Amino acid sequence: MNTMNFGTEHFGDFSKSIVDAAAKFAKVGFDSTERLFALNMEAAKVGFDEAAKGTKAVAAVKDVQDLTNLRTKTAETGLEFVVGYAKNFYDISNAAQVQYSALVEERVSAFQKQVVEGIDKAAKNAPAGTDVAFAALKSGVAASTAAFDNISKAGKQVASFADNAFKTATEQTATVAKATKRK
Repeated sequence: MNTMNFGTEHFGDFSKSIVDAAAKFAKVGFDSTERLFALNMEAAKVGFDEAAKGTKAVAAVKDVQDLTNLRTKTAETGLEFVVGYAKNFYDISNAAQVQYSALVEERVSAFQKQVVEGIDKAAKNAPAGTDVAFAALKSGVAASTAAFDNISKAGKQVASFADNAFKTATEQTATVAKATKRK
């Protein structure tokens, strides 16, 4: 294989991998958008149903105590709805973020592999005495890979912490809403 064919073939493989990655990113985006649209449509439907029930309940109020009870029930129902909506929205967003992160990690890993392969091929065709330069290049790639891995791990830890904090806050809000409802 001559170097001209290698370059063209390598560029073609690289272009194909970019198109594949873009398609994967687009699919995640469209799937997430579709799920968010469905969530919002369901929220609108529930909102209209609750508004109709609330209107009927207001029409049935006979005294101040009924109005106070209706106001409390409406507030509790609204809080439960908001908590449920926020949790579902967060779940959809978090799932998309996890998928995007996995795609980025996959692309970075593939790129790093291609760089190392390129360095190895260049080293085979390089003049004698350039071993030190290629060793330095490989060392630099290894250092950048380690740095990316550390940043990726730290990002996952932060995401995990945020996920746990959100879940805890949601659970506590739901618990308070249920406790208020029982009174």
